[in-house]
Amino acid sequence: MSNIQYKRLADDAQSLQLFRDLNALFADAFEEDKTYLGNPPSDGYLQSLLAKEHILVCVALSGGELAGGLVAYVLDKFEQQRKEVYIYDLAVASNYRRRKIATELIHFVQAEAQSLGAWVVFVQADPVDTAAVNLYSSLGTREDVFHFDFSFEKDE
Repeated sequence: MSNIQYKRLADDAQSLQLFRDLNALFADAFEEDKTYLGNPPSDGYLQSLLAKEHILVCVALSGGELAGGLVAYVLDKFEQQRKEVYIYDLAVASNYRRRKIATELIHFVQAEAQSLGAWVVFVQADPVDTAAVNLYSSLGTREDVFHFDFSFEKDE
């Protein structure tokens, strides 16, 4: 889509505001206000994340307005001298959906990942999120795996 620009955020004032806007977009898209907005990190913390090579914060902009974005992590592997990239969160603003923005964000992060020496990009999706499952299935190879969380508190 020609009027949408894709970019990786850097450690600067404009990127800091876009990162905060992206958190708000995630809160809205995932209906998780408490997670994404309940305890906002300091500017210094976010700037330190933006300065790290292994954290990819990529956005889609339409005339300067945030249309979508993703956050991904570069993982250094041990079994071979290579990297993998894990897309942790990806969302598109409701008024920009169905315009291939999520697809283009994935293609954008693939190019970023390749430039960093990664051999693969991967993502997880909840089975009930059929839109995400359909999108990811159209772009990559599906693997059925189990996901486990290990919390630090005992369940009462």
